[in-house]
Amino acid sequence: MPILNRASELQAEIAAWRRDIHEHPELNYDVVRTAAFAAAKLRDFGVDQVVEGLGRTGVVGLIKGSKGEGPVIGLRADMDALPMTELTGKPWASKTPGKMHACGHDGHTAMLLGAARYLAETRNFSGSVAVIFQPAEEGGGGGDAMVRDGMMERFGIQEVYGMHNLPGLEIGKFATRKGPIMASTDEFLITVRGKGAHAAMPHRGVDPIVIAAQIVSALQTIVSRVTDPFESTVVTVTKFNAGTAMNVIPDEAHLGGTIRTLNAEQRSQAQTRLKEIVTGVAAALGADADVRVHTGYPVTVNHGAQTDAAVRIAAEIAGAPNVDGEGSAMMGGEDFSYMLNARPGNFIFIGNGDSAGLHNPRYDFNDEIIPYGVSYWVKLAETRLAELG
Repeated sequence: MPILNRASELQAEIAAWRRDIHEHPELNYDVVRTAAFAAAKLRDFGVDQVVEGLGRTGVVGLIKGSKGEGPVIGLRADMDALPMTELTGKPWASKTPGKMHACGHDGHTAMLLGAARYLAETRNFSGSVAVIFQPAEEGGGGGDAMVRDGMMERFGIQEVYGMHNLPGLEIGKFATRKGPIMASTDEFLITVRGKGAHAAMPHRGVDPIVIAAQIVSALQTIVSRVTDPFESTVVTVTKFNAGTAMNVIPDEAHLGGTIRTLNAEQRSQAQTRLKEIVTGVAAALGADADVRVHTGYPVTVNHGAQTDAAVRIAAEIAGAPNVDGEGSAMMGGEDFSYMLNARPGNFIFIGNGDSAGLHNPRYDFNDEIIPYGVSYWVKLAETRLAELG
């Protein structure tokens, strides 16, 4: 089937919802207005059960099919924005300085609401669809919070699916893959403690800046000499802070950054080697160093049968040539990983066209892709429930 006629008919209305959400961005778990907006729409659509406050501010709506009891699948959208100042100049630009929807979660929420409306109108399936509106994807772990709150068990969810827009992928195209599709997201903080001195007499001190610079270089060997060349690992130093005066060698230097990997073994190995390199280089040059690693989101891993289903259904919407079922993994992170660790499922990308990149102040979700996203969700729900039943 091509895109649904009903999805095309609803596009303007769904786009209006999206732009309303875009004008009022909220961060992390503080998505009070957005969650209330989603819950109110679900009730207006006649959704059978609407539960608020899951994972603090998440919302789940349960839509029962007209063909009797059966399995339950979950469809998830994220709701939170980013702490950025918008530069799009669009009429629907953020009305809150320092906050904007720079990742398209406004569009994800609106598309899933559109699908919920259609599914509640037609109910052409057995079993139930749980539409999941999640807070705090951007670093807050809202997916984990909803899982820990018992969402899967409460609604009897057997499979779970997620979708994210992708700038640079043409409108009307989809991409996914089996196995790892998004990376783990660990962060590190390093403190190098040397001995301060006058800049003109460096021999009387232990320069933590020189030592920290050596550490930055040495950390690159984790990728070039420790990691299997056929595996993907990223170690990036993003912060380097030291000193307050031009003629003073400080006592300390501070580094920070991120580690990204696509499997648990590489993740553990990278963390271990980072700690060994930092402490070893510092000791060899006469300093001490502390390393703190914050374990972030796990690897997002797509399941085989569910990915096959996602590819097949996306091809029915967009045509097989427009669906890449063997797409490249990305080293960005995604807390849908927690849901995929709890239940089998798939995470798929939908093309946003030639837009600014994600997390860019000039980014905007492309409303032209709404019919494709809504149609995919509807067809996925109807087809997968029939197959599982």
